[in-house]
Amino acid sequence: MCGRFTQAYTWEQLVRLYRLTMPPQNTQPSYNVCPTDPVDVILPAEGGGHHFARMRWGLVPYWWSKPLKQVPATFNARSDTVATKPMFRDAFKRRRCVIPMSGFYEWRQMQDGKQPFYISGVEAPVLSVAGLWDNWTNRETGEAIRSCTMIVTDANPFMSEIHDRMPVFVAPERLDAWLTFKAGTEILEPASTGLVRAWPVSRRVNSSKAEKEDRTLVDEMPPGATA
Repeated sequence: MCGRFTQAYTWEQLVRLYRLTMPPQNTQPSYNVCPTDPVDVILPAEGGGHHFARMRWGLVPYWWSKPLKQVPATFNARSDTVATKPMFRDAFKRRRCVIPMSGFYEWRQMQDGKQPFYISGVEAPVLSVAGLWDNWTNRETGEAIRSCTMIVTDANPFMSEIHDRMPVFVAPERLDAWLTFKAGTEILEPASTGLVRAWPVSRRVNSSKAEKEDRTLVDEMPPGATA
């Protein structure tokens, strides 16, 4: 699974990667994106190209009839069940997106507790995660909510040293195929071993309340440090 990640890129980087032609957006870096937070999302645009949007992280399917607080954990969708599981299958057929990230956190159990690691691209400053999105209307308030989920798959050999799953990263040359339904579950595969790198970071990340603006959350911990 992937339950915490970072979005700390520039608008110019998004424009270059996704060929955006819309007016500049005020993208603010976050080093502690948590489920239910608003996140940056890339959608296919009418007439071709891509469109930038923000959505709630944690998919709420359009047909959900219970209160929002009763939605189960839907911030991740497993690649092996995403096309068939009721919470995700309609969005898989009709509403796809990619979620840009600078990196993500995973934890390894140590003798003295859980140690967080930060995983980011070896060369790419922005990684594109395969995602789904949906529109839902809150029956209690009438509020319309757009939400999304990111798809995860088995860890590659490198990531398996830390965790058994990882996000599905979509290569730039496959973005259009994913977003326009020309590709299906066959591309929801683990990333090549050389795509990402990892290093231990402060255990302050263990708290979801860690400051989102604190870029030191992704700093590598020196050997023997415990902060």
